Amino acid sequence: MNSRMNAFRSRLGGFAFGGDYNPEQWDRSVWDEDMTLMRQAGVNLVTVGVFAWASLEPAPGEFTFDWLDDVMDLLHRNDISVDLATPTMAPPAWLSQQFPDVLPVMEDGETFGFGSRLHFDPSSPAYRQAATRITTALAKRYSHHPALAMWHISNEFGPTAYNAHSSVAFRDWLRRRYGTLERLNDAWYTRFWSQVYTDWEQVNVPEVPRSWSNPARRLDFKRFVSDTLLECFIAERDIVRSYRDDIPVLTNFMRFYKNADYWRWAAEQDAAALDIYPDPGRDDSHIPAALNFDLMRSLRGEPWVLMEQAASGVSQWKVNNVKRPGRMRLGSYQAVAHGADTVMYFQWRASRGGQERFHSAMLPHSGTGARTWREVSALGNELPRIAEVAGADSTADVAVLFDWNAWWGLTETHGLPRNDFDYTQLQTDHYRPLWQAHHAVDFVSFGSDFGRYRAIVVPNAYLVDDRCARELEAFVRGGGTVICSFFSGVVDECNQVRQPAYPGAFRDLIGAYIDEYWPARDNETVNVSFADGTPAIADWWQDSIHPESATVLARYTSGPLAGRPAVIDNTLGDGRFVYIGTRLEPAALAAVLLGALADAGVRPVVPDAPAFVEATVRQTAEHRYLFLLNHSDDAPATVTTGERGVDLIGGEPVWDVVRLAPLQVAVIRVTE
Repeated sequence: MNSRMNAFRSRLGGFAFGGDYNPEQWDRSVWDEDMTLMRQAGVNLVTVGVFAWASLEPAPGEFTFDWLDDVMDLLHRNDISVDLATPTMAPPAWLSQQFPDVLPVMEDGETFGFGSRLHFDPSSPAYRQAATRITTALAKRYSHHPALAMWHISNEFGPTAYNAHSSVAFRDWLRRRYGTLERLNDAWYTRFWSQVYTDWEQVNVPEVPRSWSNPARRLDFKRFVSDTLLECFIAERDIVRSYRDDIPVLTNFMRFYKNADYWRWAAEQDAAALDIYPDPGRDDSHIPAALNFDLMRSLRGEPWVLMEQAASGVSQWKVNNVKRPGRMRLGSYQAVAHGADTVMYFQWRASRGGQERFHSAMLPHSGTGARTWREVSALGNELPRIAEVAGADSTADVAVLFDWNAWWGLTETHGLPRNDFDYTQLQTDHYRPLWQAHHAVDFVSFGSDFGRYRAIVVPNAYLVDDRCARELEAFVRGGGTVICSFFSGVVDECNQVRQPAYPGAFRDLIGAYIDEYWPARDNETVNVSFADGTPAIADWWQDSIHPESATVLARYTSGPLAGRPAVIDNTLGDGRFVYIGTRLEPAALAAVLLGALADAGVRPVVPDAPAFVEATVRQTAEHRYLFLLNHSDDAPATVTTGERGVDLIGGEPVWDVVRLAPLQVAVIRVTE
């Protein structure tokens, strides 16, 4: 495990608790009250400086660090550590005034003007020079300040720019990837529609055309955007590390964020970190939240950092519902249950003005009399009871394939049999029954080690590279189980259809070929019957499957494909590959997934619990910790654990059965 993160955990003495602190937005007289209230709430870490570029460098090369000196010293005197941010996500007005081409041109040709944030072209030399200057100045001054515990590089990287600088950088990226124009033309299949390039200067970023555009070009542009943003992170990371190399350096990821391949990013920082805002207006928002938590843990195979969440409501949706009593605590423990070693918020004190003035905060506008404050401070004083869990790992026997290239291929290019795929919803549809059945779940990508698992779930992986196809085959032949959904293995990494017949990458694996894809008409459904007579409903999509070595598990019993296979099972070597050729109703999808996992020897975390109870395990070399969370607002739950131990939160002994009131949590140190 990362030694920098081990040192960070040791310094904090357990879990980090706190949030973004923006003292530059407040009079100096407020700061002393902040310190008093932070101590009352159990705050031990704050993120400082995220939005402070104009306050730190009001004119090019003129630094005003006195106020930050005072803040750092004040926090240190109050035993509060600092996650110090480089402020480069929100450039000051003077930068775009001096260099107008720093402002990003959007896909439609319009310029993204000053007045928001992320208003920069990441390929802009002027932006990179200014970012280097402020980052270097901060690193020189604060690298050895006793309050500093972590570096926070920029914030929520994300701008996509279509500027001239972007085209230059895109060409350079393509030269590194392909080497020659001949290879580029082949990869992009430019003979179609006479798009052949004869000079590198003809290649530009894919701005909006009058009609459809080259799908491989758009795919490579998504890869370029992710890599270019990563270059910005690495440049600032390397600056701060050059001054001090023993503390963590990271940036914050976002829930289901498409513009950055977090598998590549996570390898470049000391921990994965997540900003997540589940919608309190949705009763099931905790399930995609759990998916994102498991994904964050899987990116490095280590505990991760919950960098931002809301204490209550946010300000980004049409209707911003509050988190009802108990929900903030439950969601915080949910992140910890899935491997987080921090509980952080945006932000400490609610802003008086600006776009996020009604975004909830640890300290609301109404102050310490607010319900939110009482819940936040209660949690901050409760978390030390489970301090021994910090740093504990998690393991799983089943993994779900989540890859940004598969996502981009399926949703960022046109011309598919359907052009309304929602990759993250498909992921959630496959994850939900695993969560409800209390399975521990990891996520994997094209380059992951599949051999650690008994089973792998592959949701609609339209694009797979050659390595992934080979390693999935080796996994199955070696005894593993794969459950794969329709329209998978169809194209290679260049978005070209694999030959011969669908699904080219997986034809031997599924033991069948597909001659046509049948997207459903509006409101069209078909009946499906499993081999044991169990009926099901399917919609949205049908594969026309022709078995070669596969066994049929279910057939269509209505519609033009009646009598043809809907679900097949193929034995290969010592393992099996289950292929689902349609969109099954949720109960039928769950039956296929869970049946295959049971056959593969994958067992749930707890043998008996209601579906609305979440169960996870974290473990160290000495102890195993069972987390149980009741997500029901009104139903108590009885969970048979088969375990004995002590609930660290309440201190009570546990004997086989745990009873949870609505919205309650148990963290059980298991007695072996």
